[in-house]
Amino acid sequence: MAELTISSIEIAAEPAAVMAIIADFAAYPRWAKGVKSAEVLTEYDDGRAFEVAFVLDAAPIKDEYTLTYDWDGDRQVTWSLVKAKMLKSMEGAYVLEANGDQTDVTYRLTVDLTIPMIGMFKRKGEKVIIDTALKGLKKRVETLG
Repeated sequence: MAELTISSIEIAAEPAAVMAIIADFAAYPRWAKGVKSAEVLTEYDDGRAFEVAFVLDAAPIKDEYTLTYDWDGDRQVTWSLVKAKMLKSMEGAYVLEANGDQTDVTYRLTVDLTIPMIGMFKRKGEKVIIDTALKGLKKRVETLG
């Protein structure tokens, strides 16, 4: 059974700047550890990604998978798994909240694998993935900002 893992970070930028980095999938291999490639397959009329194919190599998980995205302006983006080799399900979100000249970013992730894994190890892996993603996002936004 998949369990929700949540973590947050504060980024010194406005929500629009943070969401612009989140929406730039082509750049993910430069800042999202373990992401070897991210290719937008289809887009909404506004140019934001609807479906994205990923190649991931983040031990112990190596996979190729496709996600669909749902955008709520610069406030939130959610995603759901379409297909994968190792992943059975994945639901996630970045939730952004303006806080003065900073943005509070919360990352929510629920993952279920096709292979059995002890819950404690799976949750630890999810926490590492989330923390790494948030730190990478913060560094990318603040470096480019």
